[in-house]
Amino acid sequence: MKVLIALFVVVFVDVVASQCVCNPMKWANCDGDPCKCTLQFTDTTQQPIECTKLIPKCYLMKAEVYRARKNMSTRSLGGKPVETAFVDNDGIYDPVCENDGKFKAVQCNNTEECWCVNSAGVRRSDKGDKNIKCEPVETYWVRLELKHKVAAVPLDAGKLKTGIENAMLQRYKLDKKFVSEVKYDKDGRLIVVDIKKDIGERATDLSLMTYYMEKDVKVLPLFKDEKAFEVSVEGQAVSMENILVYYVDEKAPTFTMQKLTGGIIAVIVVVSLIVLAGLLVLFFIARRQKAQYSKAQAREMETMS
Repeated sequence: MKVLIALFVVVFVDVVASQCVCNPMKWANCDGDPCKCTLQFTDTTQQPIECTKLIPKCYLMKAEVYRARKNMSTRSLGGKPVETAFVDNDGIYDPVCENDGKFKAVQCNNTEECWCVNSAGVRRSDKGDKNIKCEPVETYWVRLELKHKVAAVPLDAGKLKTGIENAMLQRYKLDKKFVSEVKYDKDGRLIVVDIKKDIGERATDLSLMTYYMEKDVKVLPLFKDEKAFEVSVEGQAVSMENILVYYVDEKAPTFTMQKLTGGIIAVIVVVSLIVLAGLLVLFFIARRQKAQYSKAQAREMETMS
């Protein structure tokens, strides 16, 4: 009888432990009754998290940086909508987070070099020193450029939009009203999805969906189940092979010439040299013509005398 009771207790503990998990974050440490989960930021810092919703991007990046430093696994593996849109070219860094998981406006990655970020944690200014002045700026529009894998049958554009809305709601808890437009190029297998919220709206954090989705498509998912992101279109599961995210903020970014790539700068230099050479040629031609005119005029004066 004692053996049966002991066996029952072990089974009960296992069942309770199996239920104490964090579905939106596979790196979370969960324990206790009631179940509580944390994310490891440093050897001595554990951030409590709420696993009933997506984890703030700032917390996710800090946890990923910590795991990378400890050689722990971090893999689980259109075009601009407007001129002020930009992409994240800097990749992951060790961010400073507010108490609610939002990004502080100034980020320095534990260095003397700092920059301004938007609400998605993406750099929106040139880099400067620690005296740089930044203000909180909200991202209200993201454009997702998705390339899907070869489908068994052609996709219907209208049904594709419905499938994406359903997938966003189910996986990222993003209300369908935020999916403003979906465009589809069947020849290029390109899907362009515009996610928008009203300017001034602060209840919805679009960075949550974008970060989780990038991980779903590019590397192994952050979710506990590690399922790939798929869109159901008329019963067909459509998987993605690539994603590019454009960010549009309520205020335009403040990049200057420092943001230009080497190729663009080289083109500007070459064009400037060509223009300068052209002006010099015109100057010497005009000077030569003037000299010839002066000589001809002198000869005419000699003849008249």
